[in-house]
Amino acid sequence: MKIVIIGYGGMGGYHANQLGEFAKAETGTLELAGIYDIDKARCAEAKAKGLRVYGSPEEIWADKEVGAVLIATPNDVHAEYVYAAAKSGKNIICEKPIAMSTAQAETMYDAAEKAGVLFEVHQNRRWDDDFLTAKNIMAKGEIGDIYKIESRVVGANGIPGAWRKEKAHGGGMMLDWGVHLIDQMLQFVKSTVVSVYCEYSYIYGEEVDDGCDLSVLFENGIRYRVVIATDCFRKLPRWQLYGIDGTATIADWDLSGGVTRVVERQDKNLVGIKAGNGFTKTMAQRSESSVEELPLPIVHAEPFAFYKNFAAAAERKATPAIHKEEVLRVFRLMEAAAESAEKNEVIKVRI
Repeated sequence: MKIVIIGYGGMGGYHANQLGEFAKAETGTLELAGIYDIDKARCAEAKAKGLRVYGSPEEIWADKEVGAVLIATPNDVHAEYVYAAAKSGKNIICEKPIAMSTAQAETMYDAAEKAGVLFEVHQNRRWDDDFLTAKNIMAKGEIGDIYKIESRVVGANGIPGAWRKEKAHGGGMMLDWGVHLIDQMLQFVKSTVVSVYCEYSYIYGEEVDDGCDLSVLFENGIRYRVVIATDCFRKLPRWQLYGIDGTATIADWDLSGGVTRVVERQDKNLVGIKAGNGFTKTMAQRSESSVEELPLPIVHAEPFAFYKNFAAAAERKATPAIHKEEVLRVFRLMEAAAESAEKNEVIKVRI
C-alpha cells in the first residue's frame, strides 16, 4: 500500500526515514509514495532526497494508487486533513494528539467510520522498551503488588520549535508529551481513574505550558504520577515503581537501573545513620542481607510494530492496535488535568 506524508517537518522527516527502512525489511507492506508540505524549503529538501512532492492535497486525494496518508502537521490542522482523506477513501495515520479536544476527536472518528477507512493515531510510545520493561516488572510480580508509579521525561531545552509555543496550534507540553505518557498510564493500569490533580508550569513565559506535574488515583488504589519538565538540568529516573516487596528504577531510555527486592522483611542488621543534624534508622538503607539486587527484566519491542499493525489492519488481516475509546479516554483525562490546573483543585472523575 502506498502512503503519502502530509507535513514534512521533524516528525514527517522521521516517518519518511522509518518507512524507508520498513519497506526494506517488509517488502510489499507500506511504500512511501511521496510527501506534501506548504513550506517550499521542505519540499525542496524532499526532492533532493529523491521523494515525490505532491503539489496540493487534492493531488493526493485524486491519486488512485495512494491507499493511505500520514498526517504530521501542526495539531490544529489535523482534523481538516482527516476529513478530506476519509472522504477520498484513504486510510489514515495521524500524529498525536489527533485533535484539539475530545469533541473534535469524536467527529474525526465519525468521518473515518462513515467512509469505512482505517484511522489510527501514532501512539508510538506504546512500543518504547522502557515502558514495556516497566509493564513487565508488574506482570512478573518482581516487587510484589505495585501501589505507586512515577513516570518522568525531563530536559532543559524549553518548548521545541515555533508552533508548539502557540495555543492556537495546539502547543504546550501536555499535548506534546502528556498525551504519550497518559496513554502509557492507561495501558499500564487497568482500572478506572477516580481523581486527577495537575499543575502546569510556565517557566519560560510562553502562552502554553512548558511542563506539568500530574497525579492520578485509580479505583484499584494505584497512584500514578506523570512529570514533564523542559527546565530540568539534571537527569531524573524515567520510571520509579514502588511495590510492597521492593522498588524498581528504570533510569533512562537506555534501560539502565535495577530492582531491589526484600528477602528479609524485618532487617535484623539495620544500622542507624547520621542524617543532617540528627540520627535515623527509619530512613537508613537496608543491610545487604535483607534485600537482593536484581537486573531489570528487559523487554524489547518488535521492530516497526506500529507500521506492521497498520498495514495488516488496513488489509483487514489484524485488529488495529490503537482503539478509538483508548484515544478518547486520553483526551478526557487531559481535559480533566486542564480543569484541575485551572482551578488548582483535585477533580473527581470516572474515566
